[in-house]
Amino acid sequence: MHIVYASDDNFAEIMGVSILSLFQNNKDVSEIIIYILDSGINDENKQRVEMVFRTYNRELPVWIPAININDVLGIEVRQDRGSISQFARLFISRVLPEDLDRVLYLDCDIIVNKSISELWNMDFKGKTIAALLDPFSILYRKNLGLEKNDVLFNSGVMLINFQKWKLNNVEDRLLSLINKYNGLIPQGDQGALGAILSKETLLIHPKFNAITLFYDFTYEDMMIYRKSPYYYSKSEIENARDNPVIVHFTTSFLSRRAWNEGSKHPYAEKWIEYKNMSPWKDEKLRIYKVNQGWKEIYLRLYKKLPINVSVRLSGLLQAYGRPLLIKAKYNIHWKE
Repeated sequence: MHIVYASDDNFAEIMGVSILSLFQNNKDVSEIIIYILDSGINDENKQRVEMVFRTYNRELPVWIPAININDVLGIEVRQDRGSISQFARLFISRVLPEDLDRVLYLDCDIIVNKSISELWNMDFKGKTIAALLDPFSILYRKNLGLEKNDVLFNSGVMLINFQKWKLNNVEDRLLSLINKYNGLIPQGDQGALGAILSKETLLIHPKFNAITLFYDFTYEDMMIYRKSPYYYSKSEIENARDNPVIVHFTTSFLSRRAWNEGSKHPYAEKWIEYKNMSPWKDEKLRIYKVNQGWKEIYLRLYKKLPINVSVRLSGLLQAYGRPLLIKAKYNIHWKE
C-alpha cells in the first residue's frame, strides 16, 4: 500500500494518531509505504511520528517538502477554509515515484477503524479517483460550474488512479483553473478538485469515509439539512455510521472534533485511545475555541428551537444562504 498524508506542524499530532490507527488495524498488510507532504513540521514532531513507525516495525515515512502553490503560480491563492498547506496534495504527480499504480490520500483528521484492504483493492472502472459523494445542494454545484447531478465529492479520503491522474494531466488542469480565477477558491482545494474531477470520480461506500454529518443527524434530517439532489440510501448511511472502516472527524457546528475537550462524537473515545498509545499520550486535549460571533448565537438558537424547526431553518441557511454568500464573495461561475 502507498498512502499519502499532508500536514503542517499544528496537525502533526493529529496525523500521528491517524497513522497509528492505520497500522494498528492493518497488521496483516506486509508493506505500507507512507509519504508525508511536510509543510513545516518541527523536528520533535517528526521524531514522534517516526516513533509510531518503529513501534509497528514499519518502514520510516518518506518526508517530502510540500510545494507551495503560491510560489508555483506566482499569485496569492485565497480559500474560504483550511490552510494553504492543503494545496500540497495537488502536486503528487511531481513528488511521488513515477511507477506507482495507485495511491490512497488520507486527511489527518481521520482514524482507520478496520482493514482498508477492500478500499485499496477497488476496481477503478476506468475512473481517475474513488471518493465519497458529499451531500451538497445544487447551488454549491453551480458555484463550481457543475450541473445538478454532477458528482461533488469529499476529498478527505481519495483512492487515486495515479497513472490515469498523470495521463489526464490533472495537475495542469487544476493549476490552470486556479490561475484562471486569480486564486479565488470556493471550498479550498476540494472545490478545485471537484470542478475538475466530477466526471472522473467513482463513488465509494460511505463506510470508507464516515463523516461527522452521519453522526450529528438522522438520515431524514441530514437530507433536509443538506438538500442534496441525490445521495446514498438510508441503509448505506446507517451501515457506515455503525460499522465505519474510516471515521472522518469533519467540522460541524453541532459537535466538537475528537481532539477537542468535551467532544461527544461517538468515536472521540476511540481517537483518545489511539492517542494514549502514541508518543503524544501526555499532551492535553485541545481547548475548544468557542466562536462568540453569529455561529455561536445560531447554535444556541438551534438547541432551543424544536428539532424539526431547527433542521429546516439550518437547511435553508446551509443549502441556499451559504452558497449564495460564497457566490457573492467570489463573483464567479467556475468552468474548466
